[in-house]
Amino acid sequence: VHATAGEAMEETLRMLDVYADFSEKVMAVPVIKGEKTPAERFPGADSTYCIEAVMQDRKALQAGTSHFLGQNFAKASNIQFLTAEGKQEFAWTTSWGVSTRLIGALIMVHSDDDGLIVPPRMAPRHVVLMPIYRDDAERSQVLPYCQSLAAELRDVSYFDGKILVEFDDRDIRGGDKAWQHIKRGVPLRVEVGPRDIQSNSVFVGRRDRGPKEKQGIPRAEFVATVGQILDDIQAGLFERARQMRESFKQPIDSLAEFEAFFTPKNADKPEIHGGLALSHWADDPAVEAKLKELKVTARCIPFDGPDEPGQCIFTGKPSKKRVVFAKAY
Repeated sequence: VHATAGEAMEETLRMLDVYADFSEKVMAVPVIKGEKTPAERFPGADSTYCIEAVMQDRKALQAGTSHFLGQNFAKASNIQFLTAEGKQEFAWTTSWGVSTRLIGALIMVHSDDDGLIVPPRMAPRHVVLMPIYRDDAERSQVLPYCQSLAAELRDVSYFDGKILVEFDDRDIRGGDKAWQHIKRGVPLRVEVGPRDIQSNSVFVGRRDRGPKEKQGIPRAEFVATVGQILDDIQAGLFERARQMRESFKQPIDSLAEFEAFFTPKNADKPEIHGGLALSHWADDPAVEAKLKELKVTARCIPFDGPDEPGQCIFTGKPSKKRVVFAKAY
């Protein structure tokens, strides 16, 4: 609730930036910031702004919204305040939020056929230590080594806290143990056996690489660089997702091309198709009817889209900017 339209709009856009920063800097999910078209606007709002993400199946997901409600809801609910001049005026209000759909975004953007891939800044644990031994004699050597290593790692600062370590000493097969952590998306898997102790090193697997792609690293070096390794994984996941999104984008300047873009080649067993179509658009009921037929929606008018005069591909009316269209969740 705000006293002026300017304050309310500033809060609306500030919260959109908060959501975009969280999505990109913490979840490693790139988003498109923009304004919703009138047909997609929140009912009763003067304007609706959103962040749009794209999944691996080329569908869009509205990852967060922020609404400038003007004085509409204040008038409906009689929300008033007393001005410095002693007058009663209706407040200017906003509404904004994200939901558990962000969990879906995290899964659908990053995961692969082996299971979850959790960006380090979101991960409930950064490192899992897995002791490897064959008998009690080796166990008596390996466990203290792992315990002291866990203590060292937990003292290392990362992002807004410390390195989160899980010490997995369950009595199950090493391969089964490793696959459980791969499926759960733990960023770093660290195996320690008698030979690693002899060389004072660790055997490290990264979740952003193949399950068999592991390397030996001296213990001191691993402790000193673990934060850097996690940041490298974080940045790599974001860049991979950004490149995926860019590969799904396509400027489209004719209705025939637009229809083909969003129509599966095999109607009985639809393949992954479509993506993000950037097309000129004019607000018209005929446009909404056509989009409904194709099961496509206007996702947003992107903030960073250039001013590019053109013609609406649906009506031929003048258009100032391209709009992002997609099939969506």
